[in-house]
Amino acid sequence: MLKKLMAAAAFVALFSWGTAAQDARTVMGNASKAMGADNLKTIEYSGTGSDFALGQAPNPGAPWPRFIDKTYTRAINFEAPASRMDRIRMQGENPPRGGGGQPMIGEQPQNQTIIVNANTPWVQQLEIWMTPYGFLRAAASSNAATVKAQTVGGKKYNVVTFVGQNKANVNGYINDQNMVERVETWIDNPLFGDMPFEAIYTDYKDFGGVQFPARIVQKQGGFPILDLTVADVKPNAPVNIQPPQGRGAAPAPAAGGQPPAATSQKLADGVYLILPAYAALAVDFKDYIVVIEGPQTEARASAIIDEAKRLIPNKPIRYVVNTHNHVDHSGGLRAFVAEGSTIITHQINKPYFEKVFSLPHTLGPDKLTQSKKKPSFETMTEKKVLTDGNHVIELHHVLNSGHNDGLIMAYLPKEKILVEADSFNPPAQATAPPPNPVSVYTANLVTNLDRLKLDVETIIPIHYPADARKVTKAELMRAVGQVN
Repeated sequence: MLKKLMAAAAFVALFSWGTAAQDARTVMGNASKAMGADNLKTIEYSGTGSDFALGQAPNPGAPWPRFIDKTYTRAINFEAPASRMDRIRMQGENPPRGGGGQPMIGEQPQNQTIIVNANTPWVQQLEIWMTPYGFLRAAASSNAATVKAQTVGGKKYNVVTFVGQNKANVNGYINDQNMVERVETWIDNPLFGDMPFEAIYTDYKDFGGVQFPARIVQKQGGFPILDLTVADVKPNAPVNIQPPQGRGAAPAPAAGGQPPAATSQKLADGVYLILPAYAALAVDFKDYIVVIEGPQTEARASAIIDEAKRLIPNKPIRYVVNTHNHVDHSGGLRAFVAEGSTIITHQINKPYFEKVFSLPHTLGPDKLTQSKKKPSFETMTEKKVLTDGNHVIELHHVLNSGHNDGLIMAYLPKEKILVEADSFNPPAQATAPPPNPVSVYTANLVTNLDRLKLDVETIIPIHYPADARKVTKAELMRAVGQVN
């Protein structure tokens, strides 16, 4: 009897799955037909709008800062598959507020080419598969797509779901007009963990027999990263996407790949610069190590940790100083927490970090997930001093910084060393002429150094120049047009 019941249950489960799969294929087929996607092999669309720099807000509660997309064109070959985006960006925050390369001078061409192969990260492929037509193709090719009816905000949808390469669900919301209205999934981020990524498509119009949304909004981490008004669409246009030549492609999203091997320089007794950029400083205190900055990813932070412990053996890293909460300057903090380090940060960041550190990291379990340690924080407002009676590290709040409201710089008075992030990012050549106009962020740094009367000789920018040269106060002054 038990065997019969088990066999019957298995048959019902198989029948139910088959019915759901058939329903999913029917829903996708209806959408493909209604949208004119049945014979769509390539598409090129263009318009204007805004893009936003993920994790670069001026304070923990603000949305990502905005840039103007004066022009924007994306071409997609669904069969290759491949994608190329070209845009011209301009400063969108006036006055400048936040990071992402601000303040931007003039017009900045930017491009991104994605040619999918076996090694292409899934997060990059999503630029193709999260378009309405890419979603339908990817869901159909998964052979395991499911569908369910769902009401959201009083509106009924058929929600088609397949599992992406990163094991996260990809959900497409198809409305009663058989238009793909929203696609959502989750991607791994070093700081935000299982971060939501969604694309919203509205105001569909007919372009040469293909229904295409006149407005596209992409969001990551709950805030927009792209808001585009589409003006022109070319279905099945000739698309020839070649690998990029030279430099200039848009940077890939943050990932957990292996960084370059860590190198180091001894700056003074017990003070070490750890390169390449993003740079960090390790200071040998009597019973422990202080590291200034835990940037980028777990991989980069682990390299910094290993180098600091090699340089200063048999001591724990008790503190890691966080200059500010931007994702590229805090994405490695979780590795330091797993190491047992206490985070020193500005007080406005503590509630933010407590929330962020509680987010799940199931897509990319890291060392902190495995260790299950709880983060420990020490905060500061305007000034905090660390000392063991020999070494002294002064931490100062950078007042009135447009880059970040909780920006901290570190000053070692005995060594006359300043560690700063994003206020002054040196050019490739030390003798380069100052930008015109001068960066308001750099001018603000000089104002703060004057206010605090800090006697600086050597500057350690976290964004250290690629030639690993010594950066001096004189170079900073040239950058603001003050040449002796």
